[in-house]
Amino acid sequence: MKDGAARVLVALRRAAERAVSGEQLSSRLGVTRAQVWKHVEALRALGYRIEGEPGGGYRLDGAPDRLFPEEVQPRLHTKWLAREYHWLETTDSTNRVASELARGGAPHGAVVVAEGQTAGRGRLGRAFFSPPHLNLYTSIVLRPALDTARAPTTILAAAVAVADAVAAEVGDQAAVEIKWPNDVLLGALKTAGILMEMGAEATRVRFLVLGIGVNLNVARASFPPEFRALATSVSAHCGRRVDRVGFAARLYDTLEAVLDRHAEAGFEAVRPGFEARFRMRGRRIRVIDVGGAALDGSAVGVDADGALVVERSDGTRERVVAGDVTIGKEEAP
Repeated sequence: MKDGAARVLVALRRAAERAVSGEQLSSRLGVTRAQVWKHVEALRALGYRIEGEPGGGYRLDGAPDRLFPEEVQPRLHTKWLAREYHWLETTDSTNRVASELARGGAPHGAVVVAEGQTAGRGRLGRAFFSPPHLNLYTSIVLRPALDTARAPTTILAAAVAVADAVAAEVGDQAAVEIKWPNDVLLGALKTAGILMEMGAEATRVRFLVLGIGVNLNVARASFPPEFRALATSVSAHCGRRVDRVGFAARLYDTLEAVLDRHAEAGFEAVRPGFEARFRMRGRRIRVIDVGGAALDGSAVGVDADGALVVERSDGTRERVVAGDVTIGKEEAP
């Protein structure tokens, strides 16, 4: 959205339900009435409902279901997260865009948001189903003061924040759990995934890119057949449409608070939140490592460095730093 249109939008919002004349807008913004009209038309083209009558002025009557910065940022309470905001109608992957921005010097907390993705990615190179205008697809640039060995717990901290945001939306804490390391389940079905990528120099983190995808309003019948029995959306679970703008703002607020705790005191500061939603403990699981080897056993817990601890049937325990986990059956990627 261009600056002039954004300023008109702010003025109309401040007027609430009252109409504002073109002359008033022209005077307030320091532009001609013809420019005001062009900005109003630009907003209408974006989907804003703006009523206008000769002599009666303009009145904002509705906003489109889009994650524009002008919609999300006014609802934020963050200090640093999403204060630089890049919105895209569509892209191949928000993580790719955010990684390019990070390499170009984008600041800590810069976000990329897309209405749809043509090549959304999950962990281990899997595709992430990304239909337009229904869900939240966002990637965040982080520049934490971390060595590379401690970076993996960032994704666990992010999982806590996403789970908390989903639970607040559905109003059901018990329905939300975390599947190590990066999935959030709602009613035992996948509703969100997190992908973290890192840029490093020697043993220090230069930047992290945290990609988050949350199924908000997609119907379960719309999922590809291979995901349909394994995934869900927030709206499918709670039976109503989710306000995507409100959810995005809540997620960014929650994520900033959790990441701040993580930065100040490490994983131990957010571990209670993770443990509360880590319901894999004691359950039979299978872990496939990056080399394709399988490990069967019971989930014991998570170590201080974020590694998953698995107990084999003979009582021996193994730590898993990276791998793909299934709980009893194949799950959605």
